[in-house]
Amino acid sequence: MMTSQDRAEGLSQLKRMRAVSLLEGSTLLLLVLVAMPLKHFAGVAIATRIMGPIHGLAFLTYVWMLIQLATGGGWSRAEIIRMTIAALLPFGGFVNAGVLARRETRLAAP
Repeated sequence: MMTSQDRAEGLSQLKRMRAVSLLEGSTLLLLVLVAMPLKHFAGVAIATRIMGPIHGLAFLTYVWMLIQLATGGGWSRAEIIRMTIAALLPFGGFVNAGVLARRETRLAAP
């Protein structure tokens, strides 16, 4: 049985993971759909020099949060693999955020 403190901590962790997932997905899309075309078609190389490290930091934060979730327990191997793959695909972070929101709703239910 999950205590109210465990439930609150789990909800907080899910909310943070969902926010980081959205951030990682957004920065990936900005890098792929804005910065890279600017660099290759308009010759604006600074776009990738700025967006690349921002996305890199968001990705590392996502991986760090994913490791924390995986080691905290309660997640199947398939879920961890799905969340890992989601970080590598454009729009994957948004799909992942939806899955996390549904899990959040289930955890918040009495």
